[in-house]
Amino acid sequence: MVRTSLIPLLLILILISYSFCTIQFCTAIDTITSTQPIKDTEAIVSNGATFKLGFFSPLNSTNRYVGIWYNDISAKHVAWVANRDKPLNDSSGTLTISKDGNLVVLDGQKQIVWSSDVPNSLANSSARLSDSGNLMLRDDSNGNIIWESFEHPSDSFLMGMKISTNKFTDKKIQLTAWKSPSDPSTGSFTLGINPLNIPEIYVWNGSHPYWRSGPWSGQIFIGIPGMISAYYGRFEIVDNNNEGTADLSYTYTNKSSLLCLTLISNGTLIQKQKEVGKGTWETTWSSQETECDVYSKCGPFGSCNIVQGSPICICLQGFDPKDIEEWSRGNWASGCVRRRQLQCERNNSDGGEKSKEDGFLKLKTVKMPAFAELLIASQDNCKSQCLNICSCIAYTYYSGIGCMKWSGELIDIQEFSYGGADLYIRVAYSELEKRRSSKLVITIAVVIVSVTVAICIYLFWRWMARPQGKKKKSEILLSKRGEENLDCSNQSMLGDYLNQMKFEELPLFSFEKLANATDKFDVANKLGQGGFGPVYKGKLPSGQDIAVKRLSRSSGQGQEEFMNEVVVISQLQHRNLVRLLGCCVEGEEKMLIYEYMPNKSLDAFLFDPIKKKLLDWRKRAKIIEGIGRGIIYLHRDSRLKIIHRDLKTSNVLLDEDLIPKISDFGMAKIFGSNQDQANTKRVVGTYGYMSPEYAMEGRFSEKSDVFSFGVILLEIVSGRKNTSFYNDEHSLSLLGFAWKLWNEDRIVMLIDPTTSDPRFEVEILRYIHIGLLCVQEFTSDRPTISTALSMLSSEIAILPTPKQPAFTEREILPNKSSPANNVTITVIEGR
Repeated sequence: MVRTSLIPLLLILILISYSFCTIQFCTAIDTITSTQPIKDTEAIVSNGATFKLGFFSPLNSTNRYVGIWYNDISAKHVAWVANRDKPLNDSSGTLTISKDGNLVVLDGQKQIVWSSDVPNSLANSSARLSDSGNLMLRDDSNGNIIWESFEHPSDSFLMGMKISTNKFTDKKIQLTAWKSPSDPSTGSFTLGINPLNIPEIYVWNGSHPYWRSGPWSGQIFIGIPGMISAYYGRFEIVDNNNEGTADLSYTYTNKSSLLCLTLISNGTLIQKQKEVGKGTWETTWSSQETECDVYSKCGPFGSCNIVQGSPICICLQGFDPKDIEEWSRGNWASGCVRRRQLQCERNNSDGGEKSKEDGFLKLKTVKMPAFAELLIASQDNCKSQCLNICSCIAYTYYSGIGCMKWSGELIDIQEFSYGGADLYIRVAYSELEKRRSSKLVITIAVVIVSVTVAICIYLFWRWMARPQGKKKKSEILLSKRGEENLDCSNQSMLGDYLNQMKFEELPLFSFEKLANATDKFDVANKLGQGGFGPVYKGKLPSGQDIAVKRLSRSSGQGQEEFMNEVVVISQLQHRNLVRLLGCCVEGEEKMLIYEYMPNKSLDAFLFDPIKKKLLDWRKRAKIIEGIGRGIIYLHRDSRLKIIHRDLKTSNVLLDEDLIPKISDFGMAKIFGSNQDQANTKRVVGTYGYMSPEYAMEGRFSEKSDVFSFGVILLEIVSGRKNTSFYNDEHSLSLLGFAWKLWNEDRIVMLIDPTTSDPRFEVEILRYIHIGLLCVQEFTSDRPTISTALSMLSSEIAILPTPKQPAFTEREILPNKSSPANNVTITVIEGR
């Protein structure tokens, strides 16, 4: 009887013992020891389950390798390979600690195919996989790291890793590309940092440069246009001139997504990003986007510009092709040579031009040439210092770097539409005179053309203003019904205004087809009403859902806004901008056809007491970031420089994945590449979102859109409209209320209770801080949109203290009884 009662007790003891062993094993799943190796079928996982180490076979290969990859099922990206040049041909491999304490890969015959190869290592060691993806071999007697995979990288640059070079010892930590996507063996492309003079990232093909980043400014590489918007991590270079070393690393603070930089087999450095646990990797940046990104594509003293079309290479002003025949064939490697000898190079016996000093020609927004040297000079005397050195053939001054000069040949110049820096190239005096004559001729020509165009537009306007009855039927019906692939720029109604613009073909829909798609514009299909007119949901015969914006006859907007929207948005393509599918112009009907957004506009979600609960903080942060990316594309990244002028939550649409898309470009303004601001007597926009300088003086610029972005940001964080503070909160607007809370150190009270979460409070408060910076009264105090995005991603860690926002009092709003938060207004005469 006693023995029988002992059976359950024995079972309990066995279970406890088993559980204890299991717990002991679980605490060691990220570690390899001599007694706990891993075989081909096994793996270890880092403590936070971010990375996994084990055996794998590449795509289309049966060879077996030991590697480290992301533990996210949908994110299988191998970041490091041990035996990359000595694959196993079967599944009998083992990863273990050898008798001498090294980490080794053994084949089925227990032969070493790869080793950490640490000299004088100790037998008492273990290898642990960290949550950063670093495999570290430790001396267990003292805990010192004696070897780590981060110092022997493969093709991937992970957070916490350092790419470095020591110019004295020639010790390098650099990436090496795979030979092919199915072969991880050492390829011909390497990536490293060049510490000479000013640090730069280089990709080499063997010993030859293949791509370079441009100089490091302390925050960005100035040879990568749009780096702030393309990179979501914060880069840092520690440049120790005394030791001759430069170390590059980066941090990434967004815990909801993964980020990886990889040198792929063709020599291209790509940045990939994905959300944790869902989706697939998305390439968000690539070093080789055009032919001009190849190092020295146009040879010495040549400049590459992919936008200008064929040929992409031209000689710098004052230079001619070195080999005209090769140049005409498109072989530009020989580059260009100087047309006129510099004055400082002339023999003193040449008295002709002794008094005519060399000068500089300005080349705007370019990638700085290779081999820049620092010149000890201030911004004011950088030019004169270069002029005093005969070997100095170009200079520039860039904040964060200082005065840079170049000697010898100018190599790897690329012209950008934005970004880069201005380069001043030394030329003989005669070239300067020629430039002045050319500029005079161009100026006269521009004036003549401008006057001619103005007269034509005026005559066209008078012609359009004729009574309808005097027009021919062929002039009213601009196209045959059913023809859907005509270029709108060829339609007479759009006339010279559109013919000046070059854009892709835009389908022209017939009125009959759109009437059928919307059930004759049935009220049941009406999605909403804007300043332009009503918007209807429709379905094409192909099954595609569309949104049809129909110009209302009573609308304050008309021909100008219609044509403006067609011209502007037809040239824009970005995931955070709504896509225009076509237009319709028949008789008095004017319609725009867009992709359909099932979640409608942001305000329909944000200010609805039920729907707003679906927008947790992660979703709201993603929406804010998406809107910011859309704006930076308009301001800097697109072919045109666009100021939207009517940014508001009702003009931000949400697709099925809640990805924000900026819409309604009827009020948008195209800026010249060198234009910073403009004035108008016709102020358009929406009270509550308009910047003070625009609302009261008619001045608008990029900073006007930044102000609107700041209002939207604060609305998203608080879940309240800017003009919703009537009869409460001491009659303050949202901006005034936020400012009041900020000064009282109660800014946490601004956070929408439906998103309140202690885990994100610090991040949310940072967003509010940035929102207040964007809505400051004076334009000079507001950040650019690119800077604001860098602040949001913590790339810029330290934020300035905001000053008082504009419009903090209720009295400046136009109508106290009926706030026009969603109504676009036009003020005919602004001050």
